[in-house]
Amino acid sequence: MQRTKRGIRLLIIAFLLIASCVLHLFSGQFDLTLTDYYSALVDFDVNNQFQLIAREIRIPRLLAALLSGAALSISGLIMQTLFRNPLAGPYVLGINSGASLMVALLTLTGSTFFISQLGIVSASLIGGIATGMIILLLSTRITSSVSLLLIGLMIASFSSAVISVLQSLGSDSGLKQFTMWTLGSLQHVSFDQLGGLTLLILLGIGGSLLAAKPLNVLLLGEDAAQLLGVNVKLIRVVLIGISILLASVITAYCGPIAFVGLAIPNVTRMVFNTQNHLTLIIGSALFGSLFLVLVDSLSQIAEPVFILPINAITSFIGAPFVILILLKRIK
Repeated sequence: MQRTKRGIRLLIIAFLLIASCVLHLFSGQFDLTLTDYYSALVDFDVNNQFQLIAREIRIPRLLAALLSGAALSISGLIMQTLFRNPLAGPYVLGINSGASLMVALLTLTGSTFFISQLGIVSASLIGGIATGMIILLLSTRITSSVSLLLIGLMIASFSSAVISVLQSLGSDSGLKQFTMWTLGSLQHVSFDQLGGLTLLILLGIGGSLLAAKPLNVLLLGEDAAQLLGVNVKLIRVVLIGISILLASVITAYCGPIAFVGLAIPNVTRMVFNTQNHLTLIIGSALFGSLFLVLVDSLSQIAEPVFILPINAITSFIGAPFVILILLKRIK
């Protein structure tokens, strides 16, 4: 009975996701038709304004929202299970901070290459992966998840301190570029980048699905998992690697997007009332995609009046939710 109910809930969320995608495609300043989208994919005419908007803006933006929501939510779910803390998220490994530090280092020092979109993506990816590799290396030597969590937070604190110094020394143009990047945006992914981005995120999602059973066992605690024959050290390295891949790739292309990886896994647990990670991974991916598609739809609708940054909306919704989680834990 419970399995049937969860299956129905998954179908409802999937239906809502499809509806939100339709809303997203037909939101914004320009009224596009299905023919415009079809032609943009099958018979693209670069001189056709509506096809150009469909191919270079609307379609990449929608897929970026879908991939970002799923990736960040799954990354957060993995971290919360690994650290056994509902307030953990992709940021606990310092990935966002490492990416932000590299972007700040290269945009605020006046490098012309790294002020370009390609340069920012490259810098962010290098910073996120480099920080992730440090954490991954440390995870092979540190047995305590709490110690690893603290190291991640200290890396984040150190990175923030260096960024503050760089901001005080940076040029006006560099500060503007860095500030815009930190607000998060789904508009910077081009149509040509979608293939590589989709492949990387699907690899991460596939790896998380394969790790569903070990994640279930880890809920019992590391000692109990070892008694049940799970190589805790190995699975922890694999899980951290998956989280690094998902979070660093999205941060590189879309900037740091707040609260999705923290809030969505908790919402998923509440809705499905289960600790089965196969259900939680699928549910988190659907919920995360639904959330970001709706958030970006709202941003598109507001665009004719003013620009509404993605991080402003996610923080506005996510911050009160985190407070509720904290209050619930206190009780």
